[in-house]
Amino acid sequence: MDPFAALVFVFVAGLVTAIATGLGALPFFFVSDVSDRWNVALWGVASGIMVSASVFGLVFEGLANGTPLQLGIGLLAGVVLVVVAHYVIEGAEVNPKKYEEADFRKLVMILGILTVHSFPEGVAVGVSFADLGLEGGFEVFGLAVPLLAVFMTIAISIHNIPEGLAISIPLRSMDVPNWKLVWWAIFSSLPQPIGAVIAFYFVRVAREFLPFGFGFAAGAMVFLVLTEFIPEALELGEHLPRGGKAELLAGLAAGFAVMVPLAFI
Repeated sequence: MDPFAALVFVFVAGLVTAIATGLGALPFFFVSDVSDRWNVALWGVASGIMVSASVFGLVFEGLANGTPLQLGIGLLAGVVLVVVAHYVIEGAEVNPKKYEEADFRKLVMILGILTVHSFPEGVAVGVSFADLGLEGGFEVFGLAVPLLAVFMTIAISIHNIPEGLAISIPLRSMDVPNWKLVWWAIFSSLPQPIGAVIAFYFVRVAREFLPFGFGFAAGAMVFLVLTEFIPEALELGEHLPRGGKAELLAGLAAGFAVMVPLAFI
């Protein structure tokens, strides 16, 4: 297939996952607040989706395309990238309340910091499209789309909804209009389509690195879950009964229940 058309297709898939982040702002069109109990549960759902997508999608596919050593090197590289990126931007945390007052330079800085969080998810989408246009897969607009790509796009899109909610909550406290909540939520995931295109191009021109790519995306996403999503949920649930652990576990179970069956279709 036309290489440019393939890049556009992957970019659109990444853009879909970014737009899905905006869905996290939609509850504020109907209610004025979202309880911490629901927030903790949603972070659990996002974590369950990320881990199940990484293990049953990326890790399994990595082992099918390479050796455990290649996958392991990729996993380690993904973890290292997140650790190094956090070290580089340490002390430069983004407060969504500053979005509205930010000038262009500040927005560029904010987008750079957000890249640390959302770029690995874009990489996961891009790598999953490695076999785009080849035999097999799911027909979309006449193109054979790998089932793994469909799975990962759905998984990342669902996972992005709680992230959009987390972005929207502090902005809502500033009385930011609802449609602007949607925009800023989407803005937080704009690095995803860029990461998707870069990863897709890389594994298409250097297919021998495909198992490393699967491992890289899985390692980065699981590490983000363990070091950010779950701690965030536990912090939100500190004042809830049993520290919100019941809500977190229920969310995790729901995330796995949604995504694991899809992984084996």
